[in-house]
Amino acid sequence: MTPDRTLHTATDLRLTRTAGHTGVAGVTRTRTRYATSSTSTALTMRGVRWWRATRAALVAAWSAVRHTLTVAGWLLVAAVTVGLGCGLVYGWLEFVAAGIIAAVLLVLSVPFLFSARSYDVDLTLGHDRVVAGTQVAGILSVVNRGRGIALPGRIDIPVGEGLVDVYVPILRHGHRHEEQVVVPTHRRGVIQVGPARTVRGDPLGILRREATWEDVHTLYVHPVTTALRSTSAGFIRDLEGSASRTVVDADISFHAIREYVPGDAQRQVHWKSTAKTGTLMVRQYEETRRSRMVVALATAEHEYASEEEFELAVSTAASIGVRGIRDGRDVDVVIGAPIPEFARAAVRTSRELTTISARTLLDDLSGVEVGPRVSPLGDVTSLAAETHPDASIAFLVCGSTQTARAIQAAALAFPSDVAVCAIVCNPESEPGMRRLGSVAVLSVGLLDDVRQLLSRGAQA
Repeated sequence: MTPDRTLHTATDLRLTRTAGHTGVAGVTRTRTRYATSSTSTALTMRGVRWWRATRAALVAAWSAVRHTLTVAGWLLVAAVTVGLGCGLVYGWLEFVAAGIIAAVLLVLSVPFLFSARSYDVDLTLGHDRVVAGTQVAGILSVVNRGRGIALPGRIDIPVGEGLVDVYVPILRHGHRHEEQVVVPTHRRGVIQVGPARTVRGDPLGILRREATWEDVHTLYVHPVTTALRSTSAGFIRDLEGSASRTVVDADISFHAIREYVPGDAQRQVHWKSTAKTGTLMVRQYEETRRSRMVVALATAEHEYASEEEFELAVSTAASIGVRGIRDGRDVDVVIGAPIPEFARAAVRTSRELTTISARTLLDDLSGVEVGPRVSPLGDVTSLAAETHPDASIAFLVCGSTQTARAIQAAALAFPSDVAVCAIVCNPESEPGMRRLGSVAVLSVGLLDDVRQLLSRGAQA
């Protein structure tokens, strides 16, 4: 084959297509596409894959080193780098000795990181719902599932914002270690217990390795409640419902007799009175309705003078709500909801708690907190009155910063036939009862005062 033909053949292999295009001005444009060989494409793809794998490995290694070395470990790494580097270059024996000692400490710390995943950790709580002030005991069970001996380690258990440390001794294969964990519940709230985290490290705290389990327990710390008598709130009248002040022509609770008006039903005619008076007389009744109780709890930050007042208010609302639920009444517990930060106009917000059972109500009350941007009690009661027009009694629970005018304004949101009782919680005040127009105001300093004052008000 001649050299010209060889060059032409190579050119044909490299040039795959030449296209000609004539533009508007008659100028011909030529476009040539080159096709690379399959060998170069494969090498390029392999190079890209190798670079991606190397980069992922380097990132994973750096992440492992960053999470393994403690502050003391980084100091030793710096000592090894500076000591050996400067010592060997300039011949400083002291620097070389310091670098060697630091390197030996790093190497001796590595075996303590082994078997970090050999543990099988199981955390069991005795109860998932308790009353504030009651300790909850849990059992932490650790089993060595590894093939060899597991060196001593530590297990950290997050409890809310705190941390419980449990030290695990040396465990042989298949051996179990159990430790009792006590969860403090001094205050009402919802506590997340877990996930347990195994921490392996050397005694000097140079290296540390952690392994986390996904077992998380939710502990509901209910507010403290007091047992109220079923008649203390004054809203139980009869089995069919409670009689209201509204007079109707047909119901169950008999009220009075009036003269017949065209349109009255004949079955309501009272024949004995008609015979005596000689005029048609019909019966009148008091409207009976199923007792619906509304408990409005103030949750704005400015409505309480201290945290103790708010906790007393939550316990009071919980006691009244639980008593109503256990008596089979319709109970609605409403609190103020956060106001949107960028609301242009005045916004009324409220939130209804779950009152399917006493437990669901206490669960919701466990997580109730005060807030700076929350609808005040007056807005909460107005929304509750609009949402529940069939309410028969309402309890307004608030703190000592509420004025008499604010309490009256909140009570006026309900119709006149609804009995309204305001409970002002102040641990520093004396228990007492007074009236603001048609509103009964109870001042309580202790939770037991609620039971006594409600019983006294029912008798009155």
